[in-house]
Amino acid sequence: MDVTRSVASPSDDIKKAAVFEKDALLSAQTMIYDDGEMKKTLPGDVYERFKAALVDGGATSDEDQEAISKALYAWARERGATDYAHWFFPMRGGSGATGGMLGALKCDAFIDLDWSSDAANKPFKTLFPSGRLYTGETDGSSFPNGGLRATHTAAAFTSWDRSSPCFVYDKVLRIPCAFVTHYGRAIDDKTPLLRSQDAVAREGLRLLKACGVEKEASTMYAYLGWEQEFFVVSADLYKKRPDLVNAGRTLFGRLPPRHQSGDLNYFGATPGPVEDLLIAVQTEMMRMGSPMVVRHNEVAPGQHEMSPIFCVANASCDSNVLFMEVCAKESQKRGLAVLFHEKPFAGINGNGKHANWSVGTDTGLNFFYPKTYGDERDTIYTTALACLSHGLLEYNELVRCSVAHAGNDHRLGAQEAPPAIISLYPGTGFEAHVDKLIGGEGELADYKPEKGKADPRCRAAAAVEANVEDRNRTAPFPFCGNRFEFRACGSSQNCALPMTVCNTLMAAGMAKVASLIEGGASQKDAVVETLKAARQVIFTGNGYGEEWPIEAKERGLPNLKTTPEATAAFASEKNVAVFEAMGVYAPDETHARAEVLYENYTNTLSVEIETMVAMAKTGFLPACAKDLALYAAAPSLAGDKAELYGKIKTACADLEETFAAKPADLAAEATYLCDVCKPKMDALRAAVDAAEAEMDAALYPYPTYEALVYGHHF
Repeated sequence: MDVTRSVASPSDDIKKAAVFEKDALLSAQTMIYDDGEMKKTLPGDVYERFKAALVDGGATSDEDQEAISKALYAWARERGATDYAHWFFPMRGGSGATGGMLGALKCDAFIDLDWSSDAANKPFKTLFPSGRLYTGETDGSSFPNGGLRATHTAAAFTSWDRSSPCFVYDKVLRIPCAFVTHYGRAIDDKTPLLRSQDAVAREGLRLLKACGVEKEASTMYAYLGWEQEFFVVSADLYKKRPDLVNAGRTLFGRLPPRHQSGDLNYFGATPGPVEDLLIAVQTEMMRMGSPMVVRHNEVAPGQHEMSPIFCVANASCDSNVLFMEVCAKESQKRGLAVLFHEKPFAGINGNGKHANWSVGTDTGLNFFYPKTYGDERDTIYTTALACLSHGLLEYNELVRCSVAHAGNDHRLGAQEAPPAIISLYPGTGFEAHVDKLIGGEGELADYKPEKGKADPRCRAAAAVEANVEDRNRTAPFPFCGNRFEFRACGSSQNCALPMTVCNTLMAAGMAKVASLIEGGASQKDAVVETLKAARQVIFTGNGYGEEWPIEAKERGLPNLKTTPEATAAFASEKNVAVFEAMGVYAPDETHARAEVLYENYTNTLSVEIETMVAMAKTGFLPACAKDLALYAAAPSLAGDKAELYGKIKTACADLEETFAAKPADLAAEATYLCDVCKPKMDALRAAVDAAEAEMDAALYPYPTYEALVYGHHF
């Protein structure tokens, strides 16, 4: 069988569905209406106008809308779709969102009344109702909106993101959409991302024109390749843990004697039940056009990672939200549950979502790939990093804000993820290049991507070509050969906000350098001036080192350790101004987003506190009483258990009382929950976990860590 041909011919592939279930490669891309499918199913002139509109933003005529709708309807029906849905992405934040929570959709059947009938009760017929592909309307007040919507001003609209392909999933044609209010204000994660991509294109082309480079380019793109980490546990055990069900993470629990000690898990063989799940997810995602290329065991027991090949950032963000939903659905079929929380278990590694980001032209020039061309393009890498350095320094707090939520506070700076200090790691070789330029030596194009050899020094294995720069896993923004990896993203959040901020600061940096050149400076002088001003954001040392926070402070780099600290800076005057200048957020949208960040944090902490108190009162304290009763005939054997268990009651009452005194103001409440309530939560947990070590194992009221991380492996 010609596998390549079968992948390229979805109609033939679908006839072989029974075979495809066994081979993810044969069914790949059969459920996505991508560029190839559009070209096959649309009239040539309609297809060309649609493609042009993706570059120039032009409207699609009513006639072309009708032609595209008819073609898409026929294509979807061939694949068994009976419904369609506008799929959009409310500002729901992270901190333990389960699969499906980050997206929103309402399914409508492919039917409408037969308006040609003269009957009072008209029959219906199957079709794609006119205009429904492009727009929809719903209630915006029931989604997080930061005050931009209210019950008496609730209208909101969905608009097809034409640059993110439609696909069929579970017999529903999904149409990725932007989501805005009656007045066009963004109340979602996608719309600002799309605007930020426009900013990258606009300011990137402006910079290229100023530099006299890549004159053939007509647009630019931001790209994203995500790496999603997650835990897999038994669904039965999951349902017996109120903290997992309500908070997405365990609020109590002790590690088993063997956890990630000994480095036995990373890249180890995946347990059979989990491997079956990962293959099913990979197959389903590939059917819908996401090139899921990697799956492997992660560092902690029960932890895994999957990732696709990169694509344009908005489509990539969509595929990540879809991936989380597919994981949830496929795990349910197998008696498993997937945990996307940043810290499901204390004491072992948590989950991140590394965002591999780059920007480049439609002609193939990657701004973050230091390739030697032998012409003026050799200057672009250094120029681009000057722009990035400027953006990271000038809007440093904004980058931290983009990954600020309650779950991620457990990761950042915890020796498993980058610190909360945002710096740029371009590699030691490029750092030396920067210092030479600042010192008046060399040219922009002098940085050469020379790769050494890693030689195993044995006959059987050949020498390996090494990277241009070494890898630094302690950096929040390290260079990775042809991209930068934003390593601070939380696993349960939508990638869209971090990508929106990265695009915005890059666009601002490109605008900065372009304006200097347009003002009369040479390209080199503009770049060197920008690098000199932003030099302190470049750091190539150990981000986990105790000395780094001290040095960072001396450099003037913020260290916003908690979400309330970071959120307070989101809507600062400087950040409001850059969002407005780049056309990403209007001022009221920026303030609304800050309010949503606060709301997400306070809601998360409130749920956790209420869950902790309930578990202590209804689970742990009764178990303690039963355990003490076992020693009625031999009280000397009980030791200090009565005192130990009493600490649980005291800590629980203390937490409950403290929580009840929280202030009403949203920002003040967030700070209070963080600074006052969280230490009380830690105290209650410490008391309960100490009791677990002494209690009769049969009386412990919930599944243990050992059962959760290992129980589904067999």
